[in-house]
Amino acid sequence: MRIATWNVNSIRQRLEHLLTWLRDCAPDIVCLQEIKCVDEAFPREAIEQLGYNVVTHGQKTFNGVALLSKYPLQEAIPRLGGDEEDIHARFLEGVVSLKSGVVRVACLYLPNGNPVGTDKYPYKLKWMSRLLEYSRERLKTEEPLVLAGDFNVIPAAPDVHNPAAWVNDALFKPQTRESFQALLGLGLTDALRAVSDEPGQYTFWDYQAGAWQKNWGIRIDHMLLSPQASDRLINVGIDKYVRAWEKPSDHVPMWIDLDLEAA
Repeated sequence: MRIATWNVNSIRQRLEHLLTWLRDCAPDIVCLQEIKCVDEAFPREAIEQLGYNVVTHGQKTFNGVALLSKYPLQEAIPRLGGDEEDIHARFLEGVVSLKSGVVRVACLYLPNGNPVGTDKYPYKLKWMSRLLEYSRERLKTEEPLVLAGDFNVIPAAPDVHNPAAWVNDALFKPQTRESFQALLGLGLTDALRAVSDEPGQYTFWDYQAGAWQKNWGIRIDHMLLSPQASDRLINVGIDKYVRAWEKPSDHVPMWIDLDLEAA
């Protein structure tokens, strides 16, 4: 089973990019972030024609997440628990059933948190605390679980071209990285780091200052796996080539292959 994640940075602007990539990559389940549209405006028909079931949790002009699945989605739960007043569309959990049992996939778009000196940074940290509690509870089920999306977290120095330039950024602040490490401390595995410790494996390049051309990137899109998922990890990939397309998203897709059907 191939599971992928991609911050598309507006589904209506990148639909043709998405359709091309879906044909190329052929993922079974896809987590999309920053769809930037309400549910009714999501271009589901073109995606359904490629064989996907589509569930969205949208929001007008910004945020918004979606799940695409070649398998029927047994459950689809929007919103992350822990704050009833948080109405931002940043989280969508889906469950599919296989011969080996259920697989749970959580698509998330974690808050950016900048500027640090505003209420945006405490919101980010609280969101991460809520995600930690969600993960702690879900891990008790001992199911294959994948947390996939734009975490807006640079975990460590090898994940950024110039660490010194990001020291005071919300994505790289010590408290941010500690919150990410707390997720790993629960028993979740960073899929990419499970297969490679190479630096420079980025998933985002800013539109400014020729960042893509100079490879001034950062790794902020992640896939975290429960032990039951990490035990079946076969491969991990980052599809950097889509960043070179005309009018691309500033993020690129990443994916994992899991040996789940054979269980």
